[in-house]
Amino acid sequence: MNHTYDHRRLEVQQIVKNACDQLNQEGVDARNYVELMTARFGFDSGSQVIEIGSNDGYLLQYFMQIGIPVLGIEPAENVARVANEAGIPTLAKFFSQKVAKELLSQDKRADLIVANNVLAQVPTLNDFVAGMKTLLKPHGIITIEFPHLLNLIAENQFDTIYHEHFSYFSLYSVKEIFAQHGLTIFDVDELPTHGGSLRIYATHAENMNESKAHRIDELRRKELSAGLHRLKPYLAFNQKIEQTKRKLLEFLIRVKNRGESIAGYGAPAKGNTLLNYCGIRTDFIDFTVDRNPYKQGKFLPGTHIPIFAPEKIDEARPDCVLILPWNFKDEIIEQMSHIRSWGGKFVAPIPETTVI
Repeated sequence: MNHTYDHRRLEVQQIVKNACDQLNQEGVDARNYVELMTARFGFDSGSQVIEIGSNDGYLLQYFMQIGIPVLGIEPAENVARVANEAGIPTLAKFFSQKVAKELLSQDKRADLIVANNVLAQVPTLNDFVAGMKTLLKPHGIITIEFPHLLNLIAENQFDTIYHEHFSYFSLYSVKEIFAQHGLTIFDVDELPTHGGSLRIYATHAENMNESKAHRIDELRRKELSAGLHRLKPYLAFNQKIEQTKRKLLEFLIRVKNRGESIAGYGAPAKGNTLLNYCGIRTDFIDFTVDRNPYKQGKFLPGTHIPIFAPEKIDEARPDCVLILPWNFKDEIIEQMSHIRSWGGKFVAPIPETTVI
């Protein structure tokens, strides 16, 4: 028996489960998504669903449960292996037009292509969209979810900008990219995930079965009103980020000068962006905590702030808890409300430093 492999498989399963649990906490309900798609578009046992960036098959399992054939495309080999072991067919490849043509040669085309929180991480965007065009059946549907640029700027969510993201999208920019490849966006949903995301619905431009929803025009007007088509909001965004940094540092300095202690909650990627940009290290934050056991006992990169289990907060009884995954702040405050028993306060850094 390969104990190393078994241990790593369990580790991957736990990490993926934690990620999926996190997505559900943000309001993404995979089962509801499947019910929505099948009810609206009539997918059944004769349909083919293909998910790009399918992780361990968490979403696809719900299509399988109602007898709809699925295929996952997942670039992380260890995660794809977990999906295949669970009986969810998954290719361990980066999606591209080449991969789409390979599948086409095997008579594999999609009635539904799903890509959630993938588009921002694609370095070759035109190749990626062209691949979806190739893989989609004549009357097939594409749904893609991504953080909305409008919310990123309006809510000062600069900490969601980090190295694995190549692009940030408005509805207009995605609409233009898709149009270049013969795809039309005919509907859009606004979602609460990641501080505000969009789910777009697209199909072949020549497919006239779907009329465009009024939500597209409404959202486009909001983007125009925010000036996303002009340079000014982006220049102002930079100034707002600098102001946020100064306000957060001023707050932390005041707290430390009073002799009070500060702990963090969470070890998300956005937290690393925030802390490193602001130069916040253990001179301000003693430690942070995270529910993921595979982060505990390690350190935040760059800042070298130690990560412990949440129980560490009960032991240390800090005066302030800085919530790094601010998009979960309501849930975290509810879970950790007992810190108020010793006078502890919660602090949210985004969109601006706020004591709760």
